[in-house]
Amino acid sequence: MTGRVTLVGGGPGREELLTVAAVRALGSADVVLYDRLAPHARLAELAPDADLVDVGKQPGHHALPQEEIEALLVAHALAGRHVVRLKGGDPYVFGRGGEEVLACHRAGVPVEVLPGVTSAVAVPGAAGIPLTHRGVSRLFTVVSGHAPLSDDELRHLAGLGGTIVVLMGVNTLPQLAAGLARHGMAASMPVAIIERGFRCDQRTTIADLSGIVPAAGLAGVSSPAVIVVGEVVRLAHDGDRSAAELMERAAGFAAVAP
Repeated sequence: MTGRVTLVGGGPGREELLTVAAVRALGSADVVLYDRLAPHARLAELAPDADLVDVGKQPGHHALPQEEIEALLVAHALAGRHVVRLKGGDPYVFGRGGEEVLACHRAGVPVEVLPGVTSAVAVPGAAGIPLTHRGVSRLFTVVSGHAPLSDDELRHLAGLGGTIVVLMGVNTLPQLAAGLARHGMAASMPVAIIERGFRCDQRTTIADLSGIVPAAGLAGVSSPAVIVVGEVVRLAHDGDRSAAELMERAAGFAAVAP
């Protein structure tokens, strides 16, 4: 008898941000295939009867290629099991959820998608940055920074206005900043990098467009991180420090750097 697959959005990393539907799906799972950024610290309790399989990907290293993950989903479901595919964020926001749904459809496996809170919205919010704000920004664009953007894409982003949110963009930040500046974005445009959103060691680094790359280098910024470009960054708060204070701090670091 064919089983089923449930693609679950785990949210931005903190277990409390799992939806009620996600917790129910985990509780009835026979197998859980989970990602590195999904909330998995207590999976043995949330999915007590399930086999837990780590298929997480890290920058430059994939424990399993995407095709093998899809094959595992299908194989377990065809063996009559309820398979939960636990992802960070939302399955349909740079989560390759669409590919996994198609693989299930091709194999005749029933599949359901449970949405999650995407880090593109939640992590800026955790740093006090609203992606839209009356009189400041009435739109936001979410971009994958996994690979460098083309010149046409950079030109479009620089002229679009509003807020730009970049996921997986730490390694391509120099190309992003240079490209936006080349296509007319003001050097004074504020940029925030929020590392490890919702964790106890969450950290925000803020500088203007012209200084964000050296500021990130001096701070030792690393993945996972969400990058926000736009005037809304001026509304940020990191603990008791405002965006202005964070920008002054970054400028001070740059001034004394060798």
